[in-house]
Amino acid sequence: MTEMKIDQEFPLREAHDLVRDLMTPNPVIYWLDFLFHVSLGWTAFVMVLLVPLFSAWQLVAFVIAALSLYRAVTFIHELTHLKKGTFKIFRLVWNLTSGIPLMTPSFTYDGVHYDHHKPDVYGTSEDGEYIPFAIQRPVLMIGYVLFSFFLPLIFIIRYLLLTPMSYLIPPLRKFCWERASSLVINPNYKRHKNTIRNDKYWQLQEFATFVFATTAITCVILEILTYKVLILWYLVGIVIFLLNSLRTLVAHAYRNPGNHRMGFVEQYLDSTNIPGNLFITALWAPVGLRYHATHHLFISLPYHNLGKAQRRLASGLSDNTLYLKTMRSSMRDALKHIWGEASASRR
Repeated sequence: MTEMKIDQEFPLREAHDLVRDLMTPNPVIYWLDFLFHVSLGWTAFVMVLLVPLFSAWQLVAFVIAALSLYRAVTFIHELTHLKKGTFKIFRLVWNLTSGIPLMTPSFTYDGVHYDHHKPDVYGTSEDGEYIPFAIQRPVLMIGYVLFSFFLPLIFIIRYLLLTPMSYLIPPLRKFCWERASSLVINPNYKRHKNTIRNDKYWQLQEFATFVFATTAITCVILEILTYKVLILWYLVGIVIFLLNSLRTLVAHAYRNPGNHRMGFVEQYLDSTNIPGNLFITALWAPVGLRYHATHHLFISLPYHNLGKAQRRLASGLSDNTLYLKTMRSSMRDALKHIWGEASASRR
């Protein structure tokens, strides 16, 4: 099916009419959702340190801490899509309570993810958030997920060591920006000089993250904090990155080899929707990310309206055939699809 035919058959105008009234973000929902989960996450984090080692209570507190902080940090995705110049206080609070403590300040996604949605970038070799997993060896997906175990250490090195060194060594400064300042999955991605939308003062975020890392390590060395804090921080980081890597694997079909520029509707059809179960799916795909195809269809839709948009489009379109092609029943179903395609492509 050609791109033109796809665009003609997909009822895009009708779809837009169905969700037109859902485009405005509700600040109250953003604040309540984020503050509740970031507070719950750090409270549970402290509880893990206080309750008996390897007790059931410690396990419960750890799960709550990891899942709550995962949801809190995932708001970085919303920050990249909010209208330029809005939610400034929210961005600041998010960075202070989530982004910086977890070493993912918002500038690392700002602009980078926005480019991912551009029709002339999505799915190409210039897309930092795209690897053609479906047409490569399946083992690549396993390696990608397992790499999550090393990411917290890499982030520590990036901000604790490379940040101060980069101001003394100009070539290293360039390397840090191009290769070590973006939350991406494409190892060949090089960040362009002006890839920033909202975080114009990104150097302050970088410095604050360096200060946080330095302070934490110093406090442990001076025995102001116990070494268990660092271990727990690392373990929580691993869980967050593991869940996010699995979520990323099922967010798209990843069929584009990288040399083909995909049309707008092609991007949508290369993405997935996994409504799943509210109490399970929302844990590993929080803040609306289980409706990823719908998000690619309407990137301005705030996360709290994506579920409503999904239901309207599935039932309200005069022809929902193409819309439903992106549906998967669960993470397992989506992983089975991409693994099967990757296996078939190697035969």
